[in-house]
Amino acid sequence: MKLGLAGRCAVVTGASQGIGRAISIELASEGVNLALVARNGDALRELAATLRSAHGIRVDVCAGDLAGPGMQQLLGRVSDVSGAIDIVINNAGSTGSGNLYADDESVWKSAIDLKHFAPGMTARRWGRIVNIIGRTGTQPEPTYLAGGAVNAALINLTRALARELGPSQVLVNGINPGPIVTTRWNNIIEQRGTLQGNSGIDTHQRAINSIPLGRLGEVGEIAGMVAFLCSDRAGFVNGAIVGVDGGSTS
Repeated sequence: MKLGLAGRCAVVTGASQGIGRAISIELASEGVNLALVARNGDALRELAATLRSAHGIRVDVCAGDLAGPGMQQLLGRVSDVSGAIDIVINNAGSTGSGNLYADDESVWKSAIDLKHFAPGMTARRWGRIVNIIGRTGTQPEPTYLAGGAVNAALINLTRALARELGPSQVLVNGINPGPIVTTRWNNIIEQRGTLQGNSGIDTHQRAINSIPLGRLGEVGEIAGMVAFLCSDRAGFVNGAIVGVDGGSTS
């Protein structure tokens, strides 16, 4: 499906693997120029070469850690090499399982990401921001307290920014993925199994049993929703939190 995104420029964080990689591939197939951000520079360069060859687009690589002290410099480098950014995909969260004493600051990092790119979008009166969040923002889990709190805050941030930026024709939406087949999901299952005193296999099966469709999601199913939300076909969708979870939160 062609969504009229050709020639736009998107920054995708967490682009080296999993959902972020799938989003990059999906946007590239729509002719979107990309700035790929992640810590694994080798993986980014390999992906960039593949996408340039397959789609004839510009792909810039900005390897670095958004959680590190050089975050502002990294974001500045993205702007320097890629120019005007039309689309921001926030997908760099990595909160692990944990209880009350766990801590995570990724919600503030996401806010800083958006403050860096939003002014240019508002000046041009076109922009798309999609935050990849998580269903624990609305369905708390005792073994994922820090992550759930961060997700709830990101939902709040998404809706508030939608109101603030909407008058400038910058649309802000979020996606709450359910369990998706990724390395990250495998790590979460292992952590939760340890915390709950059972095998990861048991935890994995209970997750599947909680999904009406009876299966885990695929990264491409998240990427397809991202591309739609970035397009003018979703031009009246703003402040939405879209559950892509097989009906598990229905």
